[in-house]
Amino acid sequence: MEPLSALILGFIQGLTEFLPISSSGHLVLAERLLGIESQDLAFVVFVHFGTLLATVTAFRREVGGVLLAGGRFVIGKSTWSDPHLRLLGYILLGTVPAAAVGLLFEASIETVFSSPLFVSCMLLVTGLILWFTRYVPAGEKSIGWRETIAVGCAQALAILPGISRSGATICTALFGKVNKARAVEFSFLLALPAILGATILKVFDLIDKPPAAGDIMPLVIGTLTAYFSGYAAILFLLRAVRRGKLHLFSYYCWAVGLSGVLLFLWR
Repeated sequence: MEPLSALILGFIQGLTEFLPISSSGHLVLAERLLGIESQDLAFVVFVHFGTLLATVTAFRREVGGVLLAGGRFVIGKSTWSDPHLRLLGYILLGTVPAAAVGLLFEASIETVFSSPLFVSCMLLVTGLILWFTRYVPAGEKSIGWRETIAVGCAQALAILPGISRSGATICTALFGKVNKARAVEFSFLLALPAILGATILKVFDLIDKPPAAGDIMPLVIGTLTAYFSGYAAILFLLRAVRRGKLHLFSYYCWAVGLSGVLLFLWR
């Protein structure tokens, strides 16, 4: 992969992984329209690692608290009354639907990933989901097991390319009257097991097919670009949700989705 392609795809991955506009959808469209390939195994592993680090950096206090609570629970020094331990439990519970869908429907999902027309249609659906948040009054609820299951199912739906993971999960939490800041926080923390799990699985494949020496620089560029653009995207989205501006992303999704539908139908 050329360094410029790595820069472009790393930037796209970092921004769209966290902004509610679908990273998988944009990568499918970028590949088709720009003629660049993102499915290089090593590149996939490294850019996802970059977005993983961006999430940990942005929510380092919460991540640290969850890890400490989990450690204390293992040695018998933490109970369910610990809010960080409850958060860890909710994260694990919310991960189950996406994991089940991924395992049961892997072949079908890979098929729709090859269809830019399907991706464009799903971007229109994402825009519709985001739009309805403008009619939802601000809530002050905390995440509970009911909200966790709903958000987890939304994350499972977002396996489809074009359905934004962050958009679907944050909107579902907001529809459930969850506090805005808590909704964003839980959405991103819930993404950590999925990103980490996918990265680990790819690493095992990468061990069998290590990158060539000449590919190291593009990998570094893609990883750093994904990290910095991802971190900036998280901060930007936090600010947008707190100000009640999440629905504004719907215009972008509709514009890209409609353009894609017209373009690929015409082709």
